[in-house]
Amino acid sequence: MDSHSSQASQASQASQSPHPPHSFQVDLRGLVDLLSHHLYSSPKVYLRELLQNAVDAVTARRAAEPDAPARIRLYAADGGLRVEDTGVGLTEPDVHSLLATIGRSSKRAEGLEEARSDFLGQFGIGLLACFVVAERIRVVSRSVRTPGAPPVEWTARDDGSYTVRTLPDAERPEPGTTVYLTARAGAAEWLAPERVRDLARDFGSLLPYDVRVGDEPVTELPAPWDRAHPSPAGRRVALARHCRELFGFTPLDSIDLDVPVAGVRGVAYVLPSAVSPAQRATHRVHLKGMLLTERAEQLLPDWAFFVRCVLDTDSLRPTASRESLYEDETLAAVRDALGTRIRSWLTGLAAGDPERLAAFLAVHHLGVKSLARHDAGMLRTMLPWLPFETTDGQLPLEEFARRHPVVHFTRTVEEYRQVAPIAAAQGVGVVNGGYTYDSELVEALPRVRPGTVVAELDADTVTAHLDAVDPAEELALSGFLATARDRLDPLGCDVVLRAFHPLSVPALHLDDRAARHEQARAVAEEQADDLWAGILGSLRGSAPRARLVLNHLNPLVRRIGSLGDPELIGTATEALYGQALLMARRPLRPADSALLNRAFIGLLEWATHGEGDGR
Repeated sequence: MDSHSSQASQASQASQSPHPPHSFQVDLRGLVDLLSHHLYSSPKVYLRELLQNAVDAVTARRAAEPDAPARIRLYAADGGLRVEDTGVGLTEPDVHSLLATIGRSSKRAEGLEEARSDFLGQFGIGLLACFVVAERIRVVSRSVRTPGAPPVEWTARDDGSYTVRTLPDAERPEPGTTVYLTARAGAAEWLAPERVRDLARDFGSLLPYDVRVGDEPVTELPAPWDRAHPSPAGRRVALARHCRELFGFTPLDSIDLDVPVAGVRGVAYVLPSAVSPAQRATHRVHLKGMLLTERAEQLLPDWAFFVRCVLDTDSLRPTASRESLYEDETLAAVRDALGTRIRSWLTGLAAGDPERLAAFLAVHHLGVKSLARHDAGMLRTMLPWLPFETTDGQLPLEEFARRHPVVHFTRTVEEYRQVAPIAAAQGVGVVNGGYTYDSELVEALPRVRPGTVVAELDADTVTAHLDAVDPAEELALSGFLATARDRLDPLGCDVVLRAFHPLSVPALHLDDRAARHEQARAVAEEQADDLWAGILGSLRGSAPRARLVLNHLNPLVRRIGSLGDPELIGTATEALYGQALLMARRPLRPADSALLNRAFIGLLEWATHGEGDGR
């Protein structure tokens, strides 16, 4: 059955149905409550809807009459607001069809559909939003498309009732529309002159027509990023002033955002202080000059959290509330294009203005690292500039790789703190990869710097770089080492003897992630009931244990090694173990805390032994 037959069959069935169809009934007050509490973020959007309707009306008239006047005037006084425009106007049928039918937009009117892309509003909510602040709306309009048609008046109340009547020509001699709002109880502040002026400036500063509140201009064209300046320095100062007025901070720099294909023009301001990558950046977006939102979050790639944008577009789609952007292919393409523009700015700084780049990276290196880990070209460009914590100090990876044949790195800050002093003394170069993105970037180094050798630093590598003790001397200390190993064995830690610098470090605690996981499993097994202890016991691994590396060059270790009392050797070993843990800034387990307390008390008892006997 074809579509025509199907439709005819449905129509026949409908005509034979004993139950006539009914129309939906709309509770206007309930709908207004829905708008004010769920669709719109604030009652202030009523003014944007009024401006939007006026701008669309002027745009519609100018589509047919390019030289038609383009004026919009707002007058606030005595708890009311009057908005006048020189737009296309409405006839009486238009009023019934457009103003009194919820969900129908004037942009669907006869002859205007083809010009729809020039309009701001597309959802037919229009004047309904004004009931958020008004108890009565009166519209007086005269159509330019129907010569000789009299002015028409539409008056609506928030209870859902409305009246329509025609007026004498003298009531509205020129084409256009005037909207009158009467404030509802508790909403008069939204129609106060100062509030109307501020909202009109906020929403309409970039509109292409002559918009005024009383005699005071609202529009400020051209846009700040399009204005001519005597010099680049003068332009930077002017944009910095604009940023301070708009966002409340003085930017480190400004980045022009110009994507002609997407109809986007604007500027990105670089924040003067660091922000968390997890913090969602919000931007100001104007749609054909009208402010759409101050909280656009999805406009830029996630890595560009160090800028705040303000821009105007004629291609992005708004959501139904017209307070955010619709996620579609166009927005994705604009996001990629804006990200490319910001990358180009960074590349330009690296090539021609290293001082400004250094100032930027001092604050926002985290954002650039986030970008570089996914972009080999950006990593290659930024490699000579991005700072990393290393055993040679704060250095870019490029310089560090030139100094060391093997670039060792740790995956955690704790691991770096364990080995950094010792590795530096042995001439082993280590990068602290424990900070956000750093280990990923170090591992990516061979892709952009062929021939570079990168290796994760573990306990075995550190131990291998420490000097072995003469076999005869180690044999002479075998009793001491056996006692020390017995004391630390319950803690899952081995004891080894090495000679290393600096001499001031008596002992070094080394482990890796596998060893720490095994320690955590053992602790959990001790604390679990029989069932879980059995399960955790079955997970026991063969991972290497932690190590306490005693420094044979340290005088204190030599004196402890010469002790003959096994109990005192054990207590001293526990003290060295606890001190090594504290030096590595490792979190202490309950067993470690108990050991430290026991060793401290034991040493005090040994130091004061015999005082009461007069010895």
